[in-house]
Amino acid sequence: MPILKSAKKRLVQDEKKRYANFLKKREMKDILKEVRALVASKNKEEATKLLPKLYKLIDKAAKTNVIKENTASRKKSRITKLVNSIK
Repeated sequence: MPILKSAKKRLVQDEKKRYANFLKKREMKDILKEVRALVASKNKEEATKLLPKLYKLIDKAAKTNVIKENTASRKKSRITKLVNSIK
């Protein structure tokens, strides 16, 4: 455990940031699951409507270093490919 006052403050800040990052990741994963469920039920219209929201969440997560840039690109590419595969 930290002893110095500045180290204690840093610990509190780190916990807050960790929780904020967790929330961003959780929201991104929830929307991703929703889109995949819509694809599974062959509902292309609804899945297409959710894509911009998902892109926004993925881009924000990449911008704030919650996920890496290449991971963001890969996720966006794969989910787009999946949605477009619906006939």
